[in-house]
Formats: sequence, C-alpha cells, structure tokens
Amino acid sequence: MKTDWKRDITLFFTSQTLSMLGSSLVQYAMMWHITLQTKSGGMMAVYIVCGFVPAFVLSPFAGVWADRWDRRKIIMLADGAIALVTLALGLVFLAGFKVVWLLFLASAFRAVGSAFQMPAVGAILPQIVPEDRLMRVSGINGTIQSLIMLVSPILSGALLSITSIEKIFLIDVVTAVLAIGVLFILRIPPHEKASKKQEQGYFADMGLGLKYIKEHRYLLRFFGYIGLFLFLVTPAAFLTPLQVTRSFGAEVWRLTAVEIFFSSGMMLGGLLLASWGGFHNRMKTMVASNLIMAACTILLALMPNFWLYLAIMGIFGIAMPLYNSPSAVMLQEHVESAYLGRVFSVLTMLSTSLMPLGMLIFGPLADLARIEWILLATGAAMLVRGLMVLGERKLMEVGVPLQ
Repeated sequence: MKTDWKRDITLFFTSQTLSMLGSSLVQYAMMWHITLQTKSGGMMAVYIVCGFVPAFVLSPFAGVWADRWDRRKIIMLADGAIALVTLALGLVFLAGFKVVWLLFLASAFRAVGSAFQMPAVGAILPQIVPEDRLMRVSGINGTIQSLIMLVSPILSGALLSITSIEKIFLIDVVTAVLAIGVLFILRIPPHEKASKKQEQGYFADMGLGLKYIKEHRYLLRFFGYIGLFLFLVTPAAFLTPLQVTRSFGAEVWRLTAVEIFFSSGMMLGGLLLASWGGFHNRMKTMVASNLIMAACTILLALMPNFWLYLAIMGIFGIAMPLYNSPSAVMLQEHVESAYLGRVFSVLTMLSTSLMPLGMLIFGPLADLARIEWILLATGAAMLVRGLMVLGERKLMEVGVPLQ
C-alpha cells in the first residue's frame, strides 16, 4: 500500500463526486421532463425499467471485466461512454427532435455504462485504502453520496426553471470530462490479475467467479440477507411520498421536506460511520441498522403527526449508511482481489433490481390496501429477519475483519 493513500483517495473521490453530480442532474432532469411532458405513471415506469434492466443483465459480465482489466481504466471508459450518450442526446434535442422515447433509449445506454462502472468502483477501493481504514473511508463516501442526493434534485429543478434541458446535458458532459481528467492524474497500479496475461477465457472466468461464490457459502447467505432486506425496505423507500400525500396533504413542501430530512439523515449517518467506524464485527453494525430501519418503518405506519413523521425519516436516513457501507467493506475485506469485481457485480445486480422489482408488487398493492398496513407488515418482517441473523453463527463470524 502506498504511503500517499490519502492523496489518492481524495483524487478518486473528487473524480467520483464530479461524475455522480453530473449523472444525478441528468437523471432528475430526464425524469421531470418525462413527468411534465406525459403526466403518465406508465411512462415513468418505462423510464425506471430502462434504467435498471441493463445494469441487472450486464453486471455479471461487467464483474468479469473488472477482474480482468485495469479497474481505473474501466471507470474512465464507462464515464466517457455515458458522457458520449448524453452529448448525443443533447445534440439531437438541440436539433429539435425532442421525443420521449429518446430519453428511454438514453437511460438504457447510460445504465450500460453504470453496469460496468459500479463493480469496478467497489473493487478498486482496497487497492487505494489500507484495510483498517476501509470502513471510515466508506463512511466518508456515503456522506458525499448523500450530499449529492440532497443537492441534485434541488439544483436540477432550479436549472430547469432557468435554462433548457440541453444545457443540463452539457453540464454532465463537462463533469464527466473533469472526472476522467482527475482519474488520469491518479496512478493506481493494476491489480495482480489484470497485470498478468489472462490464461482463462472470458466465460471460463465467469464460471470461476460463480464457483468461487458457491464454494464460499457465506456469500450466498450474505447475498440472500441483503436481497430480502432490499425487497422488504421497498415500501418505506418508494411508497412514503404517496403515504404523505394521502395522510397529511398533497402540498409539494411536504414531499420536499421528507427528501431533505431523509438525505440529511444519511449525511449524518455517513459522518457517524466515518468518525466511529462501526462495531468491530461488520455484521453487528448491519443488523443494528436493520433493526433501526425496521422500527422506523413500523413507526412511519403509526405516526399521526407530520413533524414526528419527518423526525422518523431522519433517523431512518441515519441508519441507512450503517447498512450499506459495512456490506461493501465486508466484501472488500474477505473476498480475494482477483474475484472482487465478479462478487461486486452480484451486489450491483441486487442493489439495482430488487427495489424496482419490489415496486411491481407493492405499487399495485398500495392501490388495494392502506400503505400503513404494508409498512407494518414489511417492517415486522425486517425486524424478525434482523433478529434471526443474530443467531446465524457462520454469517456473524464473517463480519469480523480478517486482520
């Protein structure tokens, strides 16, 4: 590990912050443009599907590339490809061809780039950061992402009110160029497998990745736990705006307040993790977060006062990084570097697909039953599952760092 790792991680986070900010501005701009132009829930559903299906399908292939190639270069190429798609979309819009299906197409192509970028980003961090600092660095990363989540919709909305969507597309291109430039300055030696001649074929490497996951059975248990949690947390993540509208009022300020309290909570949670580092056993941190979010989900169903509702959303936000960051760090600590990209691709598949797929069930269900009942049921299930994990000795043992 190089002694100047703090400089390297600062450069890396600077690059990723620029990239994420530009991408978030475009995603919100596209979503709101579709909403304003079509006023159709069906069109929004198509947009969401276009954004997650490519990532779900391509993540296993992208994980293999993240283990075979220089991960820094993969991130740069993915950023560049996404920027080119955005640039092409902007030029077509400037030419006057502003049809909604182009936004669907662009969303799908941008998702392809993200599918290759996400496993590489997750796998490259142990090449930069000492293992005993991974959790705190992950907490800082979570805080940055939460800040972008808080700022992006506000900034995107403000920009749309004073300028055209084409200029927002251009901002994304500029931030991507800057992000690639920063990564170009950052010199990270390729990981060991990427620096050697590849003796296995591409699909043979994919098969070895699947075999690695199968042989390390804790990974199957771990991914099963994460997958069920993501499915159960879907109503709290996606149905609460609808609940607020039905129960407290349809004023825009209420929906904005929910987003601000949740995103601010996530920022505080990231800062807490960066300063504290979590429990020594990563699984204990995840389970504690799981139980807090389960309790918050139940309380959101029972809370009659809007200001108390906002307070619960803030606590929910604080708990979120205490789940997400340890899950990534556990993989970075326990999985061999040569397989890290392929293992992270499975995490990418789960994180990009299960919540949208959950909405295919919970969305229609919210039109048949009270959202409060759905939150009570899923919150109780999350609570039971979290308590059950405490009794799974093998899975809990994996939470202890190797060093």
